[in-house]
Amino acid sequence: MQKNQTDPEAVLQALRTLRLPVQSGEYDLHRLVMDCLDRAGISCRHEVPLAPRCRIDLVCGTVGVEIKRGHAQRKRVLEQIRRYLSSEELTCLILVTEHTLNLPSSIAGKAVYEVCLARLWGIAL
Repeated sequence: MQKNQTDPEAVLQALRTLRLPVQSGEYDLHRLVMDCLDRAGISCRHEVPLAPRCRIDLVCGTVGVEIKRGHAQRKRVLEQIRRYLSSEELTCLILVTEHTLNLPSSIAGKAVYEVCLARLWGIAL
């Protein structure tokens, strides 16, 4: 049964079940996240273009999911999220990272959520 693809809580609930080993590559992490969403009955599209030279990792209905591996630079990630959320295709964005970036709860009037894999692993970073 497919879940409501525009419900960020359904996507967040699925992502919070992730217990992943440290990955060697970002695309490995993409595949594991997509598998997790699939198991939860949430379909997603991969590498979705939102505008010229602006491609988000995953889209579940109107929920964007961006995956960052390693220590992402907060300023660059914020700029990227602003570009993504300027798209009418997205109603909110979930950032999946290995390390928390403490993002604002909304950007451009749209909700922003953060899922920190280190916290899911039980590591306080």
